[in-house]
Amino acid sequence: MKQAIVVRSDLGMGTGKLAAQVAHAALSAVEHANSDTVRDWKREGQRKVVLKIDGERALFEIQEKAKTAGLPTGLIRDAGRTQLDPDTPTTVAVGPASDEAVDQITGSLSLY
Repeated sequence: MKQAIVVRSDLGMGTGKLAAQVAHAALSAVEHANSDTVRDWKREGQRKVVLKIDGERALFEIQEKAKTAGLPTGLIRDAGRTQLDPDTPTTVAVGPASDEAVDQITGSLSLY
């Protein structure tokens, strides 16, 4: 089992900002997962992978594919207090779910 967190590479976020957005997305998706899935994922080490994507539209497409597949997702929009404009979509998490299910949605993306 794993979770993929997809980050927009076109925003030029600083390291700290990027880390915060990834954390927000990871937690958000877990909140939408069923308890058995979360338990199994935790037991297996809470594996995560951070991937990159270019652009807002592509980020929304990943989210839509995950929702259609019935996978938990968490899309994050920045509050706009530091580096980005308010409501800027930054990241989306897919899973936790089986490796195969997550890979069907994010398998073509590169590591961040």
